Amino acid sequence: MGSMRRYMQFVKPYKWDIVITFFFGIIKFMIPLATPIIIKIVIDDIIGAEKLSTEQKTTELFMWLGIMAVMFFILRPPIEYYRQYFGQRISNRILFDIRNKMYGHLQKLGLKFYANNRVGDVISRTINDVEQTKEFVVTGLMNVWIDLVTVFIAIGIMLYMDVELTLVTLVALPFYIISVKFFFTRLRTLTRERSKALAGVQSYLHERVQGMSVIKSFTLEKHEQAIFTKTNQNFLDKALDQTRWNAKTFMVVNTITGIAPVAVVGYAGYQVIHGNITVGTLALFIGYIDSLYNPLRRLVNSSTTLTQSVASMDRMFDLFDEEYDITDQKNAKDLPIVQGKVQFDDVVFRYDPEGRNILNHMSFTIEAGQTAAFVGMSGGGKSTIISLIPRFYDVLEGAIKIDGHDIRHTTIHSLRDQIGIVQQDNVLFSDSIKENIMMGNPRATDEEVIKAAKAANAHDFIMEFPEGYNTMVGERGVKLSGGQKQRVAIARVFLKNPPILILDEATSALDLESEALIQESLERLAHNRTTLIVAHRLSTITHADQIMLIDHGELKEVGTHQELMDRKRLYSDLFNVQVLN
Repeated sequence: MGSMRRYMQFVKPYKWDIVITFFFGIIKFMIPLATPIIIKIVIDDIIGAEKLSTEQKTTELFMWLGIMAVMFFILRPPIEYYRQYFGQRISNRILFDIRNKMYGHLQKLGLKFYANNRVGDVISRTINDVEQTKEFVVTGLMNVWIDLVTVFIAIGIMLYMDVELTLVTLVALPFYIISVKFFFTRLRTLTRERSKALAGVQSYLHERVQGMSVIKSFTLEKHEQAIFTKTNQNFLDKALDQTRWNAKTFMVVNTITGIAPVAVVGYAGYQVIHGNITVGTLALFIGYIDSLYNPLRRLVNSSTTLTQSVASMDRMFDLFDEEYDITDQKNAKDLPIVQGKVQFDDVVFRYDPEGRNILNHMSFTIEAGQTAAFVGMSGGGKSTIISLIPRFYDVLEGAIKIDGHDIRHTTIHSLRDQIGIVQQDNVLFSDSIKENIMMGNPRATDEEVIKAAKAANAHDFIMEFPEGYNTMVGERGVKLSGGQKQRVAIARVFLKNPPILILDEATSALDLESEALIQESLERLAHNRTTLIVAHRLSTITHADQIMLIDHGELKEVGTHQELMDRKRLYSDLFNVQVLN
């Protein structure tokens, strides 16, 4: 019930649209309720009327047929159209609002969330589970209530006609209510387990499709097929559990609702034989059995659908309930345009609250406009340092300051807006080259995009493509080489023009020609900016104003390249090993 109450916040803006659709539905379902009454009139007042001549009977019969024709062929079609149209329009708009809010929520979640959750599961909740909640609107807020009102109207007409016969007709109703309550408590649990298993299949597929090159290069097709079969089998088992319980539900409910026709035919037939009611009344009640129990059977279907919908709501709101690990403080202020002085003041950080420290009381200062390089063995904490500056994570102790401002006291947007990042594996989206560059400044002109591309040594290779800047790069930039992707990413940062630049292994794993072009564009990009470089190849950072050797989360050495070489300690040993190799 909690999920349904929360869901109503998305429904509330459309409440009057739902009311209008509801009334269209009531009118639509009331029209068939007139049919048994007309049948009774035809049997009792026309066919059985001894005082009427054949011509009079024929005239009255065609008059009632005309009334039915008007109801079913003139009045009902437009009502049915608008009921369906408004119902679908409302539900689709609600899903639009939910997905918009969900995407905004996903953008606010920290990197810790994405490190701990499978992408496929997040996508499944955003697409499949949100789509499944549509049935709550169409079925739960409209069709169920329309069916209930139809049932009560039918019962009212039947009570007006014959109280005793109505009670006989309703003999199965208490058993129906008990059975629905019993079966659907368990069905909700089974449906949720099925949705979770389906998300597992989708997550697995998403990861493996992205990594298909790895599967093929290691000839893991049979191994992966076996794992997928196991994952798929788990979904099949959960789906069959739900199917079996659902089948039992329909078996019991349909058996119970089948009691009513037998009871009505037996009791009403006896009353007709003894002259207590007319044949028309018998026909009317038999007609109303369908008008009464068909909506009840639809309610069983609706209960199944709603159970699936609520289970999807639960998963959807579980995602909505994920807390933001990085947020603006209550009194956070925008960071003014900075010069670029970066300070680490006794910083302590670890990813896992119960794990080991990644950074141990780290302190250093990088003056505005300086280039600082971080070197050392893998796992020492270099990438962690540069992840803390844009507040992808927050320090546990100490403080990080930019121009004297503690970054935790500034707004996240104003902080990250002044930092440009070029990584080893930059993500390009499956748009055009131009659109990927414009991520640095979505309001940039074509001239500014071209200028940024030229500065990044990217313009020439872009113009070699038949469609130039409008060339589609494919998913994650698959149509571009590694060096081309890097240059597009660098152009993106040129366009952003931030005062602080972070380069994270930006020239690793590239051929010599690409590395030379990229190194040239990076030096141009770093000019007059505070630049922080994480580098594996020490030959690329000998020009840095400061080189900091990080080992096991501690700052072991600081100085220029020449100063560190003269000391002949860790840095010198590391540099000489690379030169010899």
